[in-house]
Formats: sequence, C-alpha cells, structure tokens
Amino acid sequence: MLKAGIVGLPNVGKSTLFNALTSTKNAESANYPFCTIEPNLGIVNVPDDRLFILQNIVKTNTVIPTSIEFVDIAGLVKGASKGEGLGNQFLGHIREVDAIIQVVRCFDDENTVHVSGQINPVDDIETINMELALADLNTIEKRKERILKQVKAKDKNAIAENAVLEKLLKILEEGKPFSLKSFARNELLFANNLHLLCAKPVIYTANVSESDLIAGGNKYVDKVKEYAKTHHAQVVVVSAKIEAELAELTREEAEELLQELGVNSSGMERMIRSTYELLGLLTYFTAGEKEVRAWTITEGTKAPQAAGVIHTDMEKGFIRAEVVGYNDFIEAGSQNAAKEKGSVRLEGKEYIVADGDVVHFRFAV
Repeated sequence: MLKAGIVGLPNVGKSTLFNALTSTKNAESANYPFCTIEPNLGIVNVPDDRLFILQNIVKTNTVIPTSIEFVDIAGLVKGASKGEGLGNQFLGHIREVDAIIQVVRCFDDENTVHVSGQINPVDDIETINMELALADLNTIEKRKERILKQVKAKDKNAIAENAVLEKLLKILEEGKPFSLKSFARNELLFANNLHLLCAKPVIYTANVSESDLIAGGNKYVDKVKEYAKTHHAQVVVVSAKIEAELAELTREEAEELLQELGVNSSGMERMIRSTYELLGLLTYFTAGEKEVRAWTITEGTKAPQAAGVIHTDMEKGFIRAEVVGYNDFIEAGSQNAAKEKGSVRLEGKEYIVADGDVVHFRFAV
C-alpha cells in the first residue's frame, strides 16, 4: 500500500489536516509543539468516480477503491538530525514512507503560535530540508566508513559504491535539490539501499485560510510555488479548517459546500492526485458481478506484474489478459457488448497496462 508521510514544523496544521483526510480524531491537535509524538496512521480510500460508473454498468453491490496510508509524523525543529526535539523518531518514521507531504503554514493567526515566532514558509521548508540533508550526510558518511577496508583492498564493488557515495556527498554538501532519476541504473543499486530522505518525492501543502483558498492563494503561497519550481516538488493549496468541515459532511453535502466555495475538488483529492503523479502511479480496474475494484500500479507495469498485484499466483500462472479501455467499456455498456464491438483485446506478457484499463486475467495455478 502506498504510504505518504505528513510532516512539517510544529503548529502548521499537520494534525488538523490528518484528521480531516482520514475523517478521524486520531491525531491530537493543540497549540503547542510536539503535540504529536507517536505517528498516527490512517488509511484513506482514493476517490475515483469511474468506480461508481462501472458499478452501475455491471450491477454489483460491492465497490472496492484502492487506498493510501497517511502517516502523521511529529513536528520537526532545528537540530532534529542531532536528536533535538523528537528528531530521531521523526527521521526514523519518515524513512518508511514513499512520499513526503510537507505541510507549510501560509496563514496569519495571532492565536496560533509559530515555533520561530514569524510566518515565513520558505524558511520553514528549508529548516526541514536542512535537517533531512544533514541526516542523509550522516547516513552516507557511516556507509563510507563501513566499506573503507574493501575500497583499500581494491574491491571493484566497493569502489563503485564509494564513487556513488562521493557523488551524493557532493550534491548534499552543495545544497542542491536532486532526484535519483538522474542516476544510472548501476548507481541506483547502491543509492536506493541508503533510503535517503532527500530523495523522496515531496509535495508542499500550503495550508491557507478559507478566504485565501477561495482566492486561490496568497503571498505566502506564491513564495512556496517559486521555491518548488527549483526543488523537484509540487504544491497543493489546502485549507485544513475547510477539510475538517468536509470530513463531517456526507458526500452530497461536501460537494455542495465545495460548489459554494467555488472549489473544484477537496484538498485530499488534489493531494492524492499529486502523490500519484509524483510517484508515477496509475489505476486499472477489475469489474464483474462480484465486485468492481481499483488496483494501483506504477507506470510501465506489464500485464503479468499487474496481475501479481491481485495475487502472486496470477503472475506466476499468467496466460493472457482480456483488456478494454475504460471509455470503450462505458460506451459499449457491458463486457459482452464491448466484445461484440471488438473493443476487447487479448494481450500477452509484454502488454503495458494503461490507466483506466478494465482487465480480466486468465491464469493457471
């Protein structure tokens, strides 16, 4: 299951946003640092209206969306990489997530204290990024020490790894944003084993007031967007307070409120879409009388591996896949009608599953 960590400085609205996203009150929200100590976990269904359209066509009572796990992690302060505040716990938890959602305070409120005494979202971002970089530098230095003997002994593997470590050290010491996508395949074999914090995809979530959400942002959001352009990150503007209101409403009531505000979708939906885009994820469907279900895979996944997401036996015994595009399925009105129109294709092991594909796998155990 995809896991995204919600991080940020204390009192930026992390826990309020987490509670809203997960429609729970698991994360205590209060006006003092380190309100969150242990990470709170919440599993959220990924909204996808295509599921319910498919449900109406195949006439099933069961709809199973794909899901994402959000982790609300303790607020960070300067010195976390050296154990200040709850730094060691924070850094340990963040290593386990696939993507980082960094909540940034972009609102003025004299009743809510800021840990540094002033509202400066870029400074807040750089405080966290610096601590992540320092933690990564420490990880790399320790790894270099471990392979030093092998390097001196002219071990080819150790020499190759050390070259990658030196490359990473240079990038981090220069304070440059980076992505492991720029590394060669042989370099990734070493880099991925380090589980570097700075290499994780990031979404800056600008937490604004209701009025600024309606307006589309403010001066603080503009600064965050400028920063994100040069740091391989995306920006999503949300109002944690509005998300909390939406969490208390039915689906129909929530849609009405969003319409009144002039907002096309909830912050949760935008965050999930951005997370999928950052990680290169897509959704395919299985649809029948028993259930309609969404499955998450990475872009470029071939049919056998897509089947393996359902069950490993399906990947091992893969024979072929019956595939119809979502739009073709909807236009036909049923699987049988799609077959009659010639919209259903028989695909083999090399077929790359596309977003929205409705798939039936044939396999032998």
